[in-house]
Amino acid sequence: MRLSTRIALAVGATVPVLVLATGWLLLRLVAADLHDEQDAHLRRSATAVAKDARGLLRASAADRSAAVERARERRLFTSALDVGVRLIGPSETYTGGPQPDQEAALPASAPVPVTLRTGGDSWRVLSMKVSGTRPGVRGTLWLFAPDTAADTQLRLVRRRVVTVALLAAPLSGLLAGAVAGRASRPLRRLRDSASGLDPRTSAARLDHVPARIAEVDDLAHTLQTVLSRYDEQAARTEEALSTARSFASAAAHELRTPLMSMQTNLEILTGHPALPAPDRAEVLDDLNREHARLLGLLVMLRELGRGDLVEADAFGPVDLADVVEASVREQRRRHPLARIAGDCPPGLRVHGWEPGLRTILDNLLTNALVHGGCADGRPAHIDVTLRAIGDHAVLCVDDQGPGIAPGRRAAVFERFERRPDSPGSGLGLTLVAQQVDLHRGRVRVLRPPAGTGTRIEVALPLHESGTGAEATLPAQRNWVITTAGVRPQEFHKDDS
Repeated sequence: MRLSTRIALAVGATVPVLVLATGWLLLRLVAADLHDEQDAHLRRSATAVAKDARGLLRASAADRSAAVERARERRLFTSALDVGVRLIGPSETYTGGPQPDQEAALPASAPVPVTLRTGGDSWRVLSMKVSGTRPGVRGTLWLFAPDTAADTQLRLVRRRVVTVALLAAPLSGLLAGAVAGRASRPLRRLRDSASGLDPRTSAARLDHVPARIAEVDDLAHTLQTVLSRYDEQAARTEEALSTARSFASAAAHELRTPLMSMQTNLEILTGHPALPAPDRAEVLDDLNREHARLLGLLVMLRELGRGDLVEADAFGPVDLADVVEASVREQRRRHPLARIAGDCPPGLRVHGWEPGLRTILDNLLTNALVHGGCADGRPAHIDVTLRAIGDHAVLCVDDQGPGIAPGRRAAVFERFERRPDSPGSGLGLTLVAQQVDLHRGRVRVLRPPAGTGTRIEVALPLHESGTGAEATLPAQRNWVITTAGVRPQEFHKDDS
C-alpha cells in the first residue's frame, strides 16, 4: 500500500473521531447552557410567585371564602406564566400549568434545579419552602419547566455533528491523499533514482538534489553512505581475492624448488637403502634445511597476506619501547650466544598495529642475526637504539656483518631477494617494508657509525605529532602480489 494511501486512510479515520469527540463536548456545553438558562428562569419565577403562594396559604389557613381563595389561586398561577406550579399546603394542594402527573415521585427537596424524568418526559424541577408568621401558614412550592425545548435543540446539534463526521471521513481522506501524494513526490523521485542503480554493472551512484524535506534528504544520505560502503567492501573483497590468487601463485612458484629438492633427497633415500652413514646424514641434513626453508616461506607468505588485509580499526596507540624490548628478549632466548644490546627509552608512542610493529622488530633482528655475524666467526653483535627525532620515532638496528653494497640496498626489500647462501625465504625485509608502509613511515639501509656492517633505520610518526598520517592506511596494499611498496625509493637508500 502506498504511503499517500496510508496517510489518507489514517486521516479519514481520525478526523471523524475528532469531530465526534468535539461534538460530544459541544453537546455537553450546549446542554449545560440550556439548563443554566432554564434554571435561571425557574429561580426568577420562584421569586415572582413566592408572595402569592404565601397569600394563598394564609387565605386557606384563615378559612376565608372560596371566592377569595380562588382569586389568590388565579393570581398565583398567573404570576408563574409558562412555568408549572404545585403548592403543597398543610391540608390542600394547588396545581397549575405544565407539570408531571400527580403520581410522579418528586425528590424530597430541590433547592437547586434538578432533572426529573417520568413517563418519557424530562422536567427541570425547583422547590422552595413557603411560610408565614401566622400558625398553619407553611408549605412547599414546586416549579416545573418542561425540558422538551432543550432536548429538541440537543437532538438537532447531535444530528449535525453526526452529519459533519460522516462528511468529514471521505472529504478529509481525499484531501489528505492529495496533500500526501504531493508531499511524497520527492520520495518517489528518490525511489526512481535509486531503482536504476546496479552496483554490479555500473559505477553510477545516487545523485540527489536536496528536497528540503529532512526525512527524504536523510534517506538519500543514508543510501549514499550504504552505496559508498558497498564500494569499499567490494574493493576490499576484490583486493582480498587478488591477494589470495597471488598467494597461491607465489607459493606454487617458490615452493617448487624446495619441494623438488626434498623429492630428490627422498628418492635417494628410497632408492639406496644401504647408503653409507655419512652420505645418509648429509641427505637428511639437506632435507631438514629444505623443510625449514619451506616452513619459513609459508609463514612469511601468510604474514604478508595478513598485512595486506589489516583494517584501520586494528590500529591504536602503542609504546614502541615495549615492542622493542619484547622482541629483543625473545631473540636473546632463541640465540643465547649472540649479543643483543638495546637502548630504548620508554614513552615513544606511535599509532600502530602491534602485531605489525612486532613483525618489523622480529625480522630486523632475525636478518641481523643471520647475516650480521662477525667476520672472524665470533657470535653476532647487534645494537638496537630507539630515539625521538622531530615528530618521528627512529629505530636503528646495527650489525657487524659484511654489509650491503650501495647498489643493492634498494633491492633487499623486494620479494624473494636473498643471497645464494642465505637460509631464509627472501621475504623478511619485504615484511619490514610492508609494515613500515602501513604505518606511514620510512626505512633505509645505511652504513653504521663504526664503519663496518649494516644499519637499517626505521622512522615512524609519533602518535602526538598531530600530522594526521596515523588516521589512514595506504589505498593500495598488494605486497603479496608485487613489491609495490618499494616504489624506488620511498625507503631512502643512502650510500653514505
